[in-house]
Amino acid sequence: MIKNINQICQSILIFFPSILGKISTWFMVLMIFLTAYVVISRYVFGIGILSLQELIIYCHGITFLVCAAYAFNKDQHVRVDIFYRKFSKRRKKNINLLGNIFFLQPMLWVILILSIDYVSFSWSIKETSAEPGGLPFVYLYKSIILVSAVLLLMQSFANILSYFNDD
Repeated sequence: MIKNINQICQSILIFFPSILGKISTWFMVLMIFLTAYVVISRYVFGIGILSLQELIIYCHGITFLVCAAYAFNKDQHVRVDIFYRKFSKRRKKNINLLGNIFFLQPMLWVILILSIDYVSFSWSIKETSAEPGGLPFVYLYKSIILVSAVLLLMQSFANILSYFNDD
């Protein structure tokens, strides 16, 4: 019974990080087309489009922030594994549990708490780009910081719960 509840909780916790991670990978395709369009319009037709250049930067940031939890779920994140790869499966689980509890969780809570005012202020003034012709919705882009922290927290909790699986 507890095993089933644990697995259900894990499934719920990884649902949004997985879905949003998969969706945000399409921003890479969008970035490729936008970059090609900006380059062609600038160097062939002599037309610079600042808003599209900013959109490329936004897509890049969104992709990395949202895909962080997805990469963590798939164990594809950067890891210095000079010693780790030689450890037993049980020892790896212990290291991952301790890393989640003592390093990842506190860092994510700090990011979440400290960025709330930053994002709230941006929303309160409906922050826009400082560049003429830039994008008008910088506050939406800054909100991805909170989304990323929440997705990583969800994934971290799912990983902590997976520690208690019998595999």
